[in-house]
Amino acid sequence: MRTYDFSPLFRSTIGFDRLFDLAETAQRATEDNYPPYNIERLSDDRYQIALAVAGFAPDEISVTAEQNVLTIEGNKVEKADRDYLYQGISTRRFRRQFSLADHVLVKDAAFDNGLLKIELAREIPEAMKPRRIAITQPSRPQQLESAAA
Repeated sequence: MRTYDFSPLFRSTIGFDRLFDLAETAQRATEDNYPPYNIERLSDDRYQIALAVAGFAPDEISVTAEQNVLTIEGNKVEKADRDYLYQGISTRRFRRQFSLADHVLVKDAAFDNGLLKIELAREIPEAMKPRRIAITQPSRPQQLESAAA
């Protein structure tokens, strides 16, 4: 895997530190593929994450949103009274984290046919939305009229 040196970009950019940190973290990540998930764009400002959590009950999963990180954790309580001949459905504990952009909020989380669906929306505050600035003409100083003598 390649590694990239972002230090030349630091000379000409300001305020992109978080973006470079995310890129470096993504390079170093050796991510576990459990549970499988989809990320879907529903519209310009709405997203959905769907995790395949077959075998888990809603009370065995926790969804936490803190600052710009969404954390989903599952902890299945195993019942010792089962005698499997073959166990192909994995119910091991997991922890999956997603980095969220600024102003992306978690709106809802629900189970649907073995999928945990988490709805996300980008809500930009009014103060941060673009606004049109009116251009005014500078007032010219008025000349005093001199009275004819």
